[in-house]
Amino acid sequence: MLQCIFLLSDSGEVMLEKQLTAHQVDRSICAWFWEHVVSEGEAFKLPPVIASPTHYLFQVVREGITFLACTQVEMPPLMGIEFLSRVADVLSEYLGGLNEDLIKDNFVIVYELLDEMMDNGFPLTTEPNILREMIAPPNIVSKVLSVVTGNTSNVSNTLPGATASSVPWRTTDLKHANNEVYVDLVEEIDAIVGRDGILAKCEVYGEVIVNSHLSGLPDLTLSFANASILNDVRFHPCVRFRPWEAHQILSFVPPDGQFKLMSYRVKKLKNTPLYVKPQLVSDAGACRINVLVGMRNDPGKSIDSVTVQFQLPACVASADLNPNHGTVNILSNKDCVWSIGRIPKDKSPSLSGTLTLETGADRLHVFPTFQVDFKIMGVALSGLQIDKLDLKNVTGRPYKGFRALTRAGEFLVRS
Repeated sequence: MLQCIFLLSDSGEVMLEKQLTAHQVDRSICAWFWEHVVSEGEAFKLPPVIASPTHYLFQVVREGITFLACTQVEMPPLMGIEFLSRVADVLSEYLGGLNEDLIKDNFVIVYELLDEMMDNGFPLTTEPNILREMIAPPNIVSKVLSVVTGNTSNVSNTLPGATASSVPWRTTDLKHANNEVYVDLVEEIDAIVGRDGILAKCEVYGEVIVNSHLSGLPDLTLSFANASILNDVRFHPCVRFRPWEAHQILSFVPPDGQFKLMSYRVKKLKNTPLYVKPQLVSDAGACRINVLVGMRNDPGKSIDSVTVQFQLPACVASADLNPNHGTVNILSNKDCVWSIGRIPKDKSPSLSGTLTLETGADRLHVFPTFQVDFKIMGVALSGLQIDKLDLKNVTGRPYKGFRALTRAGEFLVRS
């Protein structure tokens, strides 16, 4: 049972406080938490569950905002973490983003959402489709009406019919002029390449995103050609577990609109789509740097939005860097961002130049780690393939669409 939720800005300011039970949690717990953050470095490096002298704390960080929940009683830790993640997702969807200004401008809606999502410390309604029927998302018209009428509440006077349904995530009596459903495979590849060029870690975190606009009460079945490669699967509540357990088939009645059907991991991949080879030679108060980027295995689609970012060591006084493709920007905090864009087929992009060290520094003792970002449309690098999507209880011939996207997650190359 959660007793209180705080929303903290990246400076530690308490933007919102929501007491969930009769037991009042003192705001001083936030000061203790922030002192703990400062002592450890940054909030996202802290474990998601922290034991303070008086409370158990659960924290989730999104876009520089810390969602902090407190309890004094024993409870499953994953319940607290999952609920905070769901709150962050719902707020991001409602407000069209997630930052300090959006939360302060719409704090009434944030309070109303928390009232509906939690009842006396226990999760209640967390489905975005049902919440939208209960609490209208903010828009210009609602803001004008609240000013004119003085009514600042966005809560509906009627209870959504789906709350009493056996399918609480779907609105009753839905009708669409065009029946269509889209399935997206969105994958992020996490990799660590050592100084010797050997791949120390390479795995894919993926999500199956469904965007459904189907009338009535459709029943869908989604199957994969190679579901055996999936690990750590996690499902939306609409998925029936027994068909997956028996035959690795996703059987479900979808919510209306876009939602995450499942997430998964594919571990121990042997190759990455591109390589980054840094070479640094340091002596006599300077360091010569050369970074080469290219495709290791052709994925069949173009690799776009490629960037290589690294932090210049503190002892570097100035840098003269020249790329043969793309542009280089050195920020005030000594972050160096090499924007390559699409990798050309006729040459391998390279970055070369000289780093001048501060007076008294003979050579580099700390070498940078290179963070790589890229995007590949139309390819799921894990190799996961959708076999077929069957629809039942749907009139006519609905349109079915499939897409895939792979992007870099935590892709690090050590030098």
